[in-house]
Amino acid sequence: MAAASLALRRLDYDETAMTSPAFTPVDDDLYREIILDHYRNPRRKRAVIPADRTVAANNPLCGDEIDLTLRLSDGVVADIGFEGRGCSISQASASMLCDAVSGLETASAAQLAREFRSMMQGEPRGADLGDLEALAGVRAYPVRVKCATLAWNALLEALGEPGEAARG
Repeated sequence: MAAASLALRRLDYDETAMTSPAFTPVDDDLYREIILDHYRNPRRKRAVIPADRTVAANNPLCGDEIDLTLRLSDGVVADIGFEGRGCSISQASASMLCDAVSGLETASAAQLAREFRSMMQGEPRGADLGDLEALAGVRAYPVRVKCATLAWNALLEALGEPGEAARG
């Protein structure tokens, strides 16, 4: 439990230097609650049947496993779900992904996944990611970034960007 609490601490960074973390109590509590809510009460944790796309992804460093299934209709993510097991970060991230991309056009879903990955790598980004920004504090723990991006890389692969599930 201590490791999970440590990984869920929200840290704010100077976006250009990302040097010293600063504790912000309001943000810390809010972001921790968002992540824990998605972990304890995952959204769309189920297989989509029938599915147009299925991607199995794993993170051998942490033991995370995600099976992402989705159904497309007229270029839109009509339904999406995930199954799997793993740490609180990977499971919360997969739940947040499903909430965020359901109903989006595939191009918008892929762009959101790229923006999320940029945020996790500390790169500048243009979009406000809303609740997804709760996971930004994970950047302070480089080994956990793979946990947070696992489902997002699987989504990119499902949407036709080959090799993305293996990327971190």
